[in-house]
Amino acid sequence: MLVGAFVMLGWMSARAGGVGPLFDQPSRLGWGGGFWKLFWPSLMGMIGFWSTLSLNIPDFTRYGRSQRAQTWGQALGLPTTMTLFAFLSVLVTSGSQAVYGQPVWDPVQLAAKTDNAAGLLYALVTVLVATLSVNIAANLVSPAFDFSNVAPRKVSFRTGALITAVLAVLILPWKLYSDPRGYIFTWLGLVGGLLGTVAGILVADYWLVRRTRLDLADLYRAGGRYWYTGGWNWRAVVAFLAGGVLAVGGASLRPLTDGRPVPALAPLADYGWAVGLGTSLVLYLGLTRLTRGPARPPRTGRP
Repeated sequence: MLVGAFVMLGWMSARAGGVGPLFDQPSRLGWGGGFWKLFWPSLMGMIGFWSTLSLNIPDFTRYGRSQRAQTWGQALGLPTTMTLFAFLSVLVTSGSQAVYGQPVWDPVQLAAKTDNAAGLLYALVTVLVATLSVNIAANLVSPAFDFSNVAPRKVSFRTGALITAVLAVLILPWKLYSDPRGYIFTWLGLVGGLLGTVAGILVADYWLVRRTRLDLADLYRAGGRYWYTGGWNWRAVVAFLAGGVLAVGGASLRPLTDGRPVPALAPLADYGWAVGLGTSLVLYLGLTRLTRGPARPPRTGRP
């Protein structure tokens, strides 16, 4: 992805007559009320973009040789590459403003403007590889495992991946991606708000309730401490529903449909991830401390 971004940067610089015009495009936003109106939902959208991988990162870090190895791998591999790629994307989009008179943020639309067949082919292959690699890591592995865990004897990881792929087509992603506002403020806002509630429950349970101590055997034992009521932790369900409603109840659903599910909650929609995280964390922590029975020390034996 980075190689492709550098190639597009070089091409755009050549079309613009150098890198100067890429840095010379004036800001249209400023620091007034208009800036903050876009900043917070954009920030929540960016967090929502990473919220999927942040929740299922154990699917990958479990293969690390040590805690130190996976920590350094994430610290060096994720923030640095994302920052560099975002910087290159801003420069390329700024260059498109200088060359074509309007910003072109979609790399496919930008590649279509070249008159070089080889360059167009390279750009499309780069976009294809980037789409496959990102989706497999961030959007396929986790739901495939989830579907498999629902019925492990009937649904394999491969079948779970196929189910995920079919559902991915049914949600019409090209319609969401066709409008940058719909993609950032609607799709990422909804995903971020709902996954923020999940993150809040996980943080509350693992860090605040259990103090990072888990009984690994009971994680896989029916009737163990994590079996709760018939396999359901009702506190987590209540916290998720409450946090989810507050986080995304007032969100705009364009371009899918007009209007908002709960218009009164519209002021909270711009802060969806933070609202979901905070609400579910506080509610789950409160319900757990009010209703849980006496604590049991983790077992040390095997299941």
